[in-house]
Amino acid sequence: MKPGYHHKFKSNNAPAKNKNLIIGRQPLIEALQSGRAIDKILLQKNAGGEVIDEIRSLAKQYQVPIQVVPVEKLNSLTKAAHQGIVAFAALVRYMNLQEVIDFVVSKGQTPLFLLLDGVTDVRNIGAIARTAVCTGAQALIIPDKGVGALNEEAMKSSAGALEHIHICRVNSLMKAVDELHLNGIKVFASEMTATTRIFELNLTEPCAIVMGGEEKGVYPALMKICDTAFQIPMPGKFESLNVSVAAGMILYETMKQRT
Repeated sequence: MKPGYHHKFKSNNAPAKNKNLIIGRQPLIEALQSGRAIDKILLQKNAGGEVIDEIRSLAKQYQVPIQVVPVEKLNSLTKAAHQGIVAFAALVRYMNLQEVIDFVVSKGQTPLFLLLDGVTDVRNIGAIARTAVCTGAQALIIPDKGVGALNEEAMKSSAGALEHIHICRVNSLMKAVDELHLNGIKVFASEMTATTRIFELNLTEPCAIVMGGEEKGVYPALMKICDTAFQIPMPGKFESLNVSVAAGMILYETMKQRT
């Protein structure tokens, strides 16, 4: 990857200087309207009104997940007057998937993306991001639910790599696969029981790799719409690899084929 590769496109993807909670209804509306990246919104159960409706609408527009919680949860986060709503500011800037695809292609590069399905351990996400940057992958695609938050621990585990790779947050990985297919990008899924071996894939073409969580693997419906499922051959008698280690092996096989 060339030095300065992301500079113009990713100028806002640095960690926030003050990763504070966004507390209260009007501060959250202003943050959303300004385009500030937000990880998630915690909304008090039974909270309602026109302002809440506006927040829901803005959250949907910017694909920010809302989690309904009891008031005790909000009270445990802050002693301030939260008005039934608290949000977590994001440490990274989430990008639109189609814009990232267009940007990568415009640079004359062959797309290499990773989709994370059910990877909840933020240390694994950080480690995956670190290897992804080292091997020339351009983007991580994550769902807005069911994946570990890109918080300070994830940032630390990535050794800063999360600042140097595009992060696309989508409301459906299945829709993301459809979008990748429409752009001529093949999608391969890592699966222990697959018959195709990693080195039998043609990884020189535009592709995206789906990595599932260690407990459940790739969601079956998502697996069905992928182009090919593959395995990392393991002569050793052991159940599986750590997901970040597996991602590293896959990415280095991809880099080997491409160089």
